[in-house]
Amino acid sequence: MHVFVTGASGYIGGTVAVRLLRAGHHVSGLTRDPAKARQLTRLGIEPVVGSLDDADLLAARARRADAVVNAADSDHRAAVETLIAALAGSGKALIHTSGSSTVGIGTEGEASEAIHDEDVLDPGSAWEPDHPVRAARVAIDRLVLGAAEREVRSAVLCDSLIYGQGRGPGRDSVLIAALVRQARAAGVVRQVGPGRNISAPAASGCSAAISALVPDGTPSPTAQTTPPR
Repeated sequence: MHVFVTGASGYIGGTVAVRLLRAGHHVSGLTRDPAKARQLTRLGIEPVVGSLDDADLLAARARRADAVVNAADSDHRAAVETLIAALAGSGKALIHTSGSSTVGIGTEGEASEAIHDEDVLDPGSAWEPDHPVRAARVAIDRLVLGAAEREVRSAVLCDSLIYGQGRGPGRDSVLIAALVRQARAAGVVRQVGPGRNISAPAASGCSAAISALVPDGTPSPTAQTTPPR
């Protein structure tokens, strides 16, 4: 199977791409950086130099592949619209990486008993997040899931904090690295309020494994979440 991965030189996309490669698939990967393209080549991944704004390139690469994993930017609606249009009527898989922050609530560090099921992302759901940035992301997630009506086997993965060493060119979690730098600079590890808020971190290998399994046979549409609380 040929899988096209956006964000292939990044932390999540790179790990997904390597996992797919090791599973025996041919992987082509989008990257904006020619230097990182050379790193992808060394890993055995076919580099595609371009950005999410290159609509013609995205569409052509999506049509050429048997499945697409969008792991570059959860909030780039135009890229998602391009990928869906390119895959419409094909029955091919489109896996979109989102995040569980869409259901995050401001508890100021206190624990919350609120639980959100995957059906909050259903295109017909009346639930809406309480922040415009999260609302825009939810709208994209619903757009992806709604692509099932256009004969696209779509799935949305909503991981929480992803940790662990990346397997592609991007080796470190952006958020964890930033938190470590902040702690070192300040000499203290900060928490929000009493620090009783609960989260469900996901290992980078687990997230990649889910993304690698989805193209082969997921029912459509599908949402997979590891929500914060």
